[in-house]
Amino acid sequence: MIILNFSHPLTSEQLLQIGALVGREAQAVHHIRTQLDVSTPLAPQITQLVDDLGISPEAWQQQAWLIVLPSLNYAAGVLLAELHGRMGHFPAVLRLRSKVGALVTEFEAAEIINLESVRQSARTRR
Repeated sequence: MIILNFSHPLTSEQLLQIGALVGREAQAVHHIRTQLDVSTPLAPQITQLVDDLGISPEAWQQQAWLIVLPSLNYAAGVLLAELHGRMGHFPAVLRLRSKVGALVTEFEAAEIINLESVRQSARTRR
């Protein structure tokens, strides 16, 4: 599994939690600086951001990816559409949550959501 992080840097504790949730350690973690100009169209910016990763079409379709979405909801939607187009399916995403009882705001890995499974299940509900 390769983690593409389009959000805040992941801590070593969060990476351990992700490994426990997935059942294996990440092969690689890529922290992608996601600085977007909200005064201009997002789709071209997201396309360029993903292009700049330099990932081959074969790798997009053959590797196991875990995506940490950007917090800007519009950017997350566009990113998912872009990734679906390159992968041929929806990726798995990480959901973080606030840690209960933390002295300062801390986040922990809450769950891995396989969006392709969500999509397939939704197709049975009409």
